[in-house]
Amino acid sequence: MSIREGGSEITTYTNVNVRTENGIMWLTLNRPETRNALDAKTLFEIDSAFSAAELDKEVRVVVIQGAGGKSFAAGADIQQLHDREALEALIPGMQGLYIKIENCSKVTIAAVTGFALGGGCELALACDIRIATKRAKFGLPELNLGIIPGAGGTQRLSRIVGKGRALDMILTGKIIDGEEAERIGLVTYFASEEELIRTVEKVAGDVMKKGPVAVQLVKAAVHKGFDIDSGTAMWMEKLSQAVAFTTEDKREGTLAFLEKRTANFINR
Repeated sequence: MSIREGGSEITTYTNVNVRTENGIMWLTLNRPETRNALDAKTLFEIDSAFSAAELDKEVRVVVIQGAGGKSFAAGADIQQLHDREALEALIPGMQGLYIKIENCSKVTIAAVTGFALGGGCELALACDIRIATKRAKFGLPELNLGIIPGAGGTQRLSRIVGKGRALDMILTGKIIDGEEAERIGLVTYFASEEELIRTVEKVAGDVMKKGPVAVQLVKAAVHKGFDIDSGTAMWMEKLSQAVAFTTEDKREGTLAFLEKRTANFINR
């Protein structure tokens, strides 16, 4: 259900809260009593919220955060993991949802304070930009449970911080704070607790000043081009640029530069 409150639209779920304001969808994991553990219902609601974001032309950026201040997301529900059978690991599940988030046409930002462990760390890794405080705690401790990071952690972490650091974090189960995460490149921005939301809004605001079509094209070019040979990726980049050249955004952006004014891009 969605309700309008002032300039915001608020959608009510059970385990997540969704508020859309000024082009930003704020998706808050709202199970602080479980450190925002990612059970099946929570994952379903996150999926639903992202489907809604894709259809909402006013949404340019999706910010994921955790309620309570102590945890971003502590990972999968361990009881549900304990009860799962082998073949259940083959369904898309959490990995499929995180691929959907990575491929979302909107820019995604993880605002992390407190624990981002296991599936919670993998959720942050699936976002385009990660902003964290010193109180943030990142880790992939799945090997302690006799399983492996299965929602993209083995692949995204190694691509973001390098194979050696990824293997060290996964094999030892070490947990690092936001400052260390920023140092090794896991986190894009480091902010104080007091400045976290302001930093998120600043980054989101910078993104929303850009041509909307170009933003979508560059996201696809980076994500899709990363895992293929450079020649094919360069061709994909050329094709994306050809599409950008056909848009009203390109005409407005270049004209605004020539006229020494701010571009007035329109969401479509």
